[in-house]
Amino acid sequence: MMRTEEPRPIRLSEYRPPDWLVETVDLDFKLHPTQTPVRATLKLKPNPAAGAPAPLVLDGEGLTLVSLRIDGEALPGDRYLATPDGLTIAQPPNRPFTLEIETLVDPKGNTQLSGLYQSSGNFCTQCEAEGFRRITYFPDRPDVMAVYTTRIEADRAEAPVLLANGNLREAGELPGGRHFAVWHDPWPKPAYLFALVGGRLGHIEDTFVTRSGRKVVLRIYVEPGKEARATYAMDSLKRSMRWDEQAFGREYDLDIFMVVAVSDFNMGAMENKGLNVFNDKYVLASPETAADGDYLAIESIIAHEYFHNWTGNRITCRDWFQLCLKEGLTVYRDQEFTSDERSRVVTRIGDVRGLRAHQFVEDAGPLAHPVRPEVYSEINNFYTTTVYEKGAEVIRMLHTLIGAEQFRKGMDLYFERHDGEAATVEQFVKCFAEVSGRDLSQFMRWYSQAGTPEVIATGHYDAAAKTYRLDMAQVLPPTPNQPVKEPMVIPLATGLLGRDGRELPMTLANGQSVERGVIVLDKAAQSFTFTGVNERPTLSANRNFSAPVKLIANLTPDDLRLMAARDGDPFNRWQAVQTLATRLLVGNVARLRAGQDPELDEGLLDALAAILADQSLEPAFVAEALAPPSEADIAREIGRDVDPDAIFRARAALRTLMGLHLNAALTKTYDSLVDRKPYSPDADSAGRRLLKNVCLDLLAATQESHTIRLVATQYKSADNMTDRMAALATLTLHDVPERQAALDDFYERYKSDPLIIDKWFVLQATTPDPKTLDRVKALTGHAAFSMTNPNRVRSLIGSFAQGNPTQFNRADGAGYEFVADKILALDPANPQVASRMTTAFRTWRALEAGRRERAQAALKRISSAPQLSRDVGDIVQRALAEN
Repeated sequence: MMRTEEPRPIRLSEYRPPDWLVETVDLDFKLHPTQTPVRATLKLKPNPAAGAPAPLVLDGEGLTLVSLRIDGEALPGDRYLATPDGLTIAQPPNRPFTLEIETLVDPKGNTQLSGLYQSSGNFCTQCEAEGFRRITYFPDRPDVMAVYTTRIEADRAEAPVLLANGNLREAGELPGGRHFAVWHDPWPKPAYLFALVGGRLGHIEDTFVTRSGRKVVLRIYVEPGKEARATYAMDSLKRSMRWDEQAFGREYDLDIFMVVAVSDFNMGAMENKGLNVFNDKYVLASPETAADGDYLAIESIIAHEYFHNWTGNRITCRDWFQLCLKEGLTVYRDQEFTSDERSRVVTRIGDVRGLRAHQFVEDAGPLAHPVRPEVYSEINNFYTTTVYEKGAEVIRMLHTLIGAEQFRKGMDLYFERHDGEAATVEQFVKCFAEVSGRDLSQFMRWYSQAGTPEVIATGHYDAAAKTYRLDMAQVLPPTPNQPVKEPMVIPLATGLLGRDGRELPMTLANGQSVERGVIVLDKAAQSFTFTGVNERPTLSANRNFSAPVKLIANLTPDDLRLMAARDGDPFNRWQAVQTLATRLLVGNVARLRAGQDPELDEGLLDALAAILADQSLEPAFVAEALAPPSEADIAREIGRDVDPDAIFRARAALRTLMGLHLNAALTKTYDSLVDRKPYSPDADSAGRRLLKNVCLDLLAATQESHTIRLVATQYKSADNMTDRMAALATLTLHDVPERQAALDDFYERYKSDPLIIDKWFVLQATTPDPKTLDRVKALTGHAAFSMTNPNRVRSLIGSFAQGNPTQFNRADGAGYEFVADKILALDPANPQVASRMTTAFRTWRALEAGRRERAQAALKRISSAPQLSRDVGDIVQRALAEN
């Protein structure tokens, strides 16, 4: 059943405590594919914080009520009102009491994959954000925390494995070939963290000894026969557990920790207490089936979900407006874990690339919203890059502002003070204000104001006075429902470079040094004067991307080339190259649209050649430097009247020039990185492969026949998925016979493995070719494609919409029409996946007039469809709104 009623906006300002609290929840499931009885026994008590006695109002969605009892006695029908979407008892006892509810649910018919569903023969749950109400009637809100005991019964042949949250308390056999298991979780949790899994699963097992000496059993469950592909996930889990003890002092708190990989899942993974459920693409890996990026994603997401045990589970969010409190904080923690496990600068570059490509775009369009929204209609639509990635950047700014030592003290206080509670952003930030002695009230604007601040930095050097004045201003553009903004607190890690790249002293006119090199911009405009500056400096601002802002500085091309060659901050070395390339590309887009030829920047090519030749640099860093700004980066910089075709042509021309001018160095580097050693997913080896494959791609951009042969040879001879996929991805960019031959060969090699065929779908969907739309349409009828599996839908249709700017944004509007058709077809079965696909239209207002008109027409067609889900309707309404 799909929710289609007009949603009532939920507002942060209207929050009130729950009228009733739940102390314990005892659940009894008798698993059946189409008729699963669920008996829930709730021990309830009035909430003193809520005031006067109130009716008991429980949430539901699509439920069938079988029976209802209070303190063991059946409740007469005139004492309650039950609908599929709610249960109200107008006059419950004004005291603690026990409520028994029996409902009947249909797992097999649950195509939304929310609540209890059956997929590929296995039973599974997904309860965040509001899926538990699809299992039983309940006060389904995160500030109602209870202790859960779960009994599961099933046919042993159908479901030999029965799992739920917590520790296994009891298990045994039953007549008729059935069996049962009872799980108990001693830690209070909200309903969205409940989990159940039942089915035929294999597993691998290991142990972990905590710092206090407790032995924890670790299990990862997968489809039978795929156990060997879960070993890297297990290794990542153990490293995550040790890192969290060392970096944050957090120890695991149950006797067992389980991960279950399923093939049908709306999300990447879910942090249910002690029983994490994962999309199998983020668990399964082997050198033959997974590329380096897959290993990195597994490591990061395994860590993210484990870290939620404290930042999300032990301390959860009071309401869904506080979602960033668990997600932004946990993203920050998993980014720090990856930085420590791999390369800190390369990890940072990757995180910033992702932030700019997705969150900056969200901030600049009709779907912009604060890190902590003040109103929502459908909470599923606020699992966004703003909440997650920008939320993490806000945490990082706190660290920058108060320093590592005070930040750790603030985290320790937060864990100590709010363990077992449902907390708010204010309570979190207050911990850091207390330990640091800082007033962080203005800093809170990062949570309440949407948009990406622009920082304008203008330097003035006075040679006679030997002073350098840095004038800084901040502008926060209007966003939906927020036309006027107040100044933010923007911490900018800053350095001044001499002509030879050395760091110049940063002494302010008052004689003080800049604390930890961080300038704090907290007014609309400020000036900072530095004394004792003996030469004109080059400004190196926002080092390590210390604040999520767009920096506009009066840096000359020579300044940028100096930074690219010598800046002591490696992130800003990379940023200088990106800025040079972006300036060139934006100019060349304008030239191409005017019928002129693109220009060449010899200085940029010289800077790239110097980086390529610098043996002291990590290979992965060099690879990042050689990657030009993406089409999305260029479009965002242009801002309005965007022509995706002109952007593609300008970027392709730059890549060709890089391949020609750097040919000898690229060839030499490629040859030096060819490695015959057995594959290893470690960071150093992955970095070498990344640089090798970037060199190969740039060489092929010349479109010379011998380079295409080189790519085809690597495809055929590769002994690992990373090199084979890289070669295939490069071939898809060129209309050559080798392309189709390799695509056909890839399918034949891997047609029995759905996760690898997803890669095959992605490459074809993202090929920037006029024939791609017809190919994608044809592939929707392919035997390996299914509209009921979220991974297949995201790989083919989602990748086309989100990852192919020229073909989704075709001038004739055919790309928009195709995606709109698929959104409308998918919406009745799986509104969550359909709504996420709809966000592909989030940049439509920035396009040139013809495309803008066609995109708007497609959105209006979606909005006018009958029985549109709340999920999709909310996205379309916000996308079309005039603000």
